[in-house]
Amino acid sequence: MSFYEEIASNKRRSVLLIGCFFVFVVFLGLFIGVIYGNRYFGLGLALVIGVIYFLFSYYGGSNAILTMTKAKEATKPQYTHLINVVEGLSLAAGLSKVPKVYVIEDSALNAFATGRDPEHAAVTVTTGLLHKLNRLELEGVIAHELSHIKNYDIRVMMLTAVMVGLTVLLSDFILRSFLWGRRDNRESNQLSLVFILIGLALAILSPLIGELIKLAISRKREFLADASGALLTRYPKGLADALRKIKEDPDPLVDHANKATAHLFISTPFRKEKSSMMKNLFSTHPDIDERIKKLEGM
Repeated sequence: MSFYEEIASNKRRSVLLIGCFFVFVVFLGLFIGVIYGNRYFGLGLALVIGVIYFLFSYYGGSNAILTMTKAKEATKPQYTHLINVVEGLSLAAGLSKVPKVYVIEDSALNAFATGRDPEHAAVTVTTGLLHKLNRLELEGVIAHELSHIKNYDIRVMMLTAVMVGLTVLLSDFILRSFLWGRRDNRESNQLSLVFILIGLALAILSPLIGELIKLAISRKREFLADASGALLTRYPKGLADALRKIKEDPDPLVDHANKATAHLFISTPFRKEKSSMMKNLFSTHPDIDERIKKLEGM
């Protein structure tokens, strides 16, 4: 698949995610309405919450993430080297606009990209990454992050995270509504009871299913960004060596990352653990050794 086909695929995936997002919101809203005895109330409540949540996340999500990670905008002359690398690779990648550059004051080795499109994107790296990687390794990491931007991965992952977050919010509301709602509405007839039981099952399982889908998409996008970044620099060894140093780095990014933002980083920001089938299933990133092996085989 070419870069243009990949971009088109991600845009289609974004539209599909938005469509699924509203269908799911309507579906959960109907269950809330059944619990309260007024389907229009539940539907209206879910749509209002969904639209507000979506608009805030879409237009304000990037700034919120930068605030959560305590990132500060990189300025010259202190970060001239980093800014020059981002500008040079952005030009080589053919981006319509150079992303803003941010820095996290932390000794851990990590980086991420965020934004809704290439015109509203940002690249963030830790000071540990700047201090411990050489230029070729830094270029490999930046190329990886710029690939996320060019391929519109940042939009796909942001919308996926929004969907999972809203699913958790509405599912929790359904469970609380069932527990504290009026009993006469819950037991009015057998059909409503069956409907509610199905809704409860979905409310319990959908956050887990949604999270697993988000993690699977995240892992796939990391492999693609590795390959795209290596193609951009024409030097896969640079990114492979960077990932090797990141793997060996003992410092987790505990003060600047959480489960909501972990999937954005080039490598898991938490303490590295030995790989296993169960850990891989719930991991935000593919096994780093597998990523290195693929890069070395290019």
